[in-house]
Amino acid sequence: MFEKLVELICNYVEVEPENVHPESRFVEDLGFSSFDFMSMLGEAEEEFGVEIDPQKASGILTVQEAADYLEALGKEEA
Repeated sequence: MFEKLVELICNYVEVEPENVHPESRFVEDLGFSSFDFMSMLGEAEEEFGVEIDPQKASGILTVQEAADYLEALGKEEA
């Protein structure tokens, strides 16, 4: 899950995969705009076959939080 998420992240911002860490913050560390973040989540929905709650997504700050959330959603939808 984490590796797949890193691939998605690298499609949206100019950062090398090895520079994306679990504690990396989307806006402060990786340079995401809110539009980039929501676009990436839309792609993650398709990629992982889940439906993301925009309210919960707005509270996601780090890559690990996003990976954990997507993993939990995947288990719910399975």
